[in-house]
Amino acid sequence: MRRLPLPRLAAALALGLLAGPAALAQAPGGARPAAPAPADRAPADRAPADRVPADPGASSRIVAVVNGDAITQAEVASRTRLFALNAGVQITPETLTRLEPQVLRLLVDERLRMQEVQRRRVPVSDNDVAEAIADIERRNGLPAGALRAQLRAAGIQPRTLIDQVRAQIGWGRLMRALLGAGAEVPEAEVAEAIAAHRARAGQTEFQVGEIFIPVDDARNEAQVRGFADEVIAQLRRGTPFPIVATQFSQSQTAVQGGDLGWVGLERLDPEVAAVVERMPPGAVSNPIKVAGGYQVVTLRGRRQVGREEIATLLSVRQVFLPFATPLDPQAPTQQQVETVERAQRLSQTLRTCEQMEQQPRATDRPADPGPVRLEGLNPPQLRTLLAGLPPNRPSQPLISPDGIMLIMVCGRETRNLSEFTPEMARGQILRERVETRSRQLQRELRRRAMVEIRAEAPR
Repeated sequence: MRRLPLPRLAAALALGLLAGPAALAQAPGGARPAAPAPADRAPADRAPADRVPADPGASSRIVAVVNGDAITQAEVASRTRLFALNAGVQITPETLTRLEPQVLRLLVDERLRMQEVQRRRVPVSDNDVAEAIADIERRNGLPAGALRAQLRAAGIQPRTLIDQVRAQIGWGRLMRALLGAGAEVPEAEVAEAIAAHRARAGQTEFQVGEIFIPVDDARNEAQVRGFADEVIAQLRRGTPFPIVATQFSQSQTAVQGGDLGWVGLERLDPEVAAVVERMPPGAVSNPIKVAGGYQVVTLRGRRQVGREEIATLLSVRQVFLPFATPLDPQAPTQQQVETVERAQRLSQTLRTCEQMEQQPRATDRPADPGPVRLEGLNPPQLRTLLAGLPPNRPSQPLISPDGIMLIMVCGRETRNLSEFTPEMARGQILRERVETRSRQLQRELRRRAMVEIRAEAPR
């Protein structure tokens, strides 16, 4: 019986750290999707028991009419399934029933936004949408067309994601157009923001994620609060915050997974600042009543302004060769032996990151997992390996129970993560302007709209 030789590192490797970012439905407000979340996609071969068959008789039922445009029960159900798929929530009738009322409200707002985009003739071509979805697939390590196949396998029409992406692209472009000259931040204002940041040296700033759920009608406030409680329950059960923010937050930060970045308390609503100041890192707040709705926040970290935080950021590429069955090192299968031999050949022949990217992929692990902070890598053996790996040289084959990984370092950069750069100042100012204008216009659209919620709509 042949024994498979294992590198000493393999037993300790937990390669999920390089599993890659992005959730299925993360889509751009402009052209690129955000990618702060770990891959939480449900596989295309999800067990049939996890699916709830659609009711053909109910699928075409109109549940709302927005300025003459109908929203059907099928659209509500498909968007609800999309969220459940991304969040890793089991798709049951009870789950769908709890989520559908808020999903319907989001679809109403989305329809209002898209109507305004079309009224103002903001162009969003089919090619724009196709490029955005292709980008989502690339960032998730999926071959072309795989995303649509995954959606169909979960009982979700691809049109659901297409419509969401189209609305996000269009609304983002509309906001930039409405800002006009305000989209250009003067250098004097940038300098002022940097000076104000430096003046806060020694004070604490916070890395915050947010979900904003609007209350458009006081009569619906109890229902919205109940939905916010449901969202928080999902977050505390482990659903990644960026996924929930992308699907349900009505803030412009939704396309970045709700990420506000590092902020001082003075940049938060007073009600939110009072909670954030007391929160431990990793916590998720209860719903916080703010102007226009409820905010749910998470605290990712805190630090002192002006205190240097030097980090080594790596750009890496990876190739993962899966085993057909779990590995028994004492009795490897022929497929596992051949996979190890192939990995050893690649380790000896690959010499560029481009060659790594061109290798065929048999799983959804992306070739490029995004920037990797060396100091935060675990286990320590992996950190040591990448710290000493010369650029453009593949690592030794790293064997784990489910396959073999090759990693290549493409570049290293030492950066002070606490530095407040002109680009960061400009982005912060612009984000606040866009957020203010977006909320104003959404309220205006709601006030002017003729929205009819049918009695048969989900409750």
